[in-house]
Amino acid sequence: MRESGILMPIFSLPSKYGIGCFSKEAYEFVDLLKEAGQKKWQILPLGPTGYGDSPYQSFSTFAGNPYFIDPETLVDEGLLMIHECEDSMPAETVEDNSIDYEWLYQHRFELLHQAFQRFTPDADYEKFLADNEDWLTDYCLYMAIKANQGNVSYIEWKDEYRNREPKALAEAKETFKEEIDFYRFQQYEFRKQWDKLHAYANKQGVEIIGDIPIYVAFDSADTWADPKLFQIGEDNLPTGVAGCPPDAFSATGQLWGNPLFNWEYHKQTGYAWWLKRIAHCFSLYDVVRIDHFRGFDEYYAIPYGDKTAEFGKWMPGPGMDLFGTVKEKLGDLRIIAEDLGFLTDSVRQLLVDSGYPGMKVLQFAFDSREPSNYLPHTYPRNCVVYTGTHDNTTTRGWYHEIRPDCRAFAKEYMHVDALDEDSLSWNFITLAMSSVADLCVIPMQDYLCLDEKARINTPSTLGGNWTWRMEGEAFTSELAKRIHRMTEIYGRL
Repeated sequence: MRESGILMPIFSLPSKYGIGCFSKEAYEFVDLLKEAGQKKWQILPLGPTGYGDSPYQSFSTFAGNPYFIDPETLVDEGLLMIHECEDSMPAETVEDNSIDYEWLYQHRFELLHQAFQRFTPDADYEKFLADNEDWLTDYCLYMAIKANQGNVSYIEWKDEYRNREPKALAEAKETFKEEIDFYRFQQYEFRKQWDKLHAYANKQGVEIIGDIPIYVAFDSADTWADPKLFQIGEDNLPTGVAGCPPDAFSATGQLWGNPLFNWEYHKQTGYAWWLKRIAHCFSLYDVVRIDHFRGFDEYYAIPYGDKTAEFGKWMPGPGMDLFGTVKEKLGDLRIIAEDLGFLTDSVRQLLVDSGYPGMKVLQFAFDSREPSNYLPHTYPRNCVVYTGTHDNTTTRGWYHEIRPDCRAFAKEYMHVDALDEDSLSWNFITLAMSSVADLCVIPMQDYLCLDEKARINTPSTLGGNWTWRMEGEAFTSELAKRIHRMTEIYGRL
């Protein structure tokens, strides 16, 4: 079935409270997706973000981001008063409407704590606690201790906390009981609000594509609570960390710093943790994009402590042993494999064996120096085509950055009389929509024809990422009608 959708992170939605959240604007976005004939809404990971504000570096692979809790829904629940919400709104001093994470960190938890103080646990809350006990207590205890220890990484905590000494943890659960309950409350409200928005989207004929990072953050409840899942030594430090080797984009490679998985241990346990993680994702989403699919075939291991990614080596991953187990235990799941970058024959075979659709990105197609399997005439049907992803600049930004010969090749390939920044976004959208790919996903910024200022993330950089937000009236009914017509023309309704 030919379908299409829009890539739009939750944090990029408009709202009055400094960051996109599960507010009325999110429901209005779903309504516009329906009006535009779109069947999919792709988002980025929903976890609580830490240093660098990246959704791919979360304090937990299971928890939700408390910034996404809608304050006005808490008003409806009788937990806040509207003037308290208005008092916590950011000053309108940021001209580009971008997210100020430092401001959020300093103010949002105060507001949530006011709601928490008025909250009375009920049967639904107790059920939520019971259903999520296998990760929730560890996460809430981790966050409470982290706050007590000055919010530093757990590797810098007192020894008894860092090493999870039973006596110290038992005392911490008593000493920090109120803080732990506050974090439980946040997760309950997050999940309740998300489930309501997700159900609304499904009712409107829109499915959610979620995103699962292959790795977890080193400073996370996951690594602290269960270090045997990872390549972590007796000193609680990783023996190796994740990244990518040097290439044409980076002379020293990409040093991500995430701890690597102890795949031998995962295999011994029948991949129990991975089954739990994937099942959790499918309780949140309808379709899941798995980031860095190549890492399941081979992963790049960089010695811990290295300042660059130059001296890592490739190591074997679990391959089809993992995905065969997933299929056996969880059934046929709708998974998208992020297979971008340099691919070996064994990665390509893993993609074929899994049956998952891979990704095609038009911005990668027009390097005139070498043949490209990102050109639409090379696509199989079982793939997902994008003009760009959250790690790319916008298509209009691409026009400014690309070499003249690549721009000329794009013009020649698309057989257009002129290629300019005013028309390029829709030229690319047309190319993607008309391709044979079963699914076409377009970043919202490209439908709005925005330039590089609307870029979401520049890989291997820190600061200034994950801050773009759509202006409140940008996605109009007129634009939805234009998208609908194109979707209809190319048989994706």
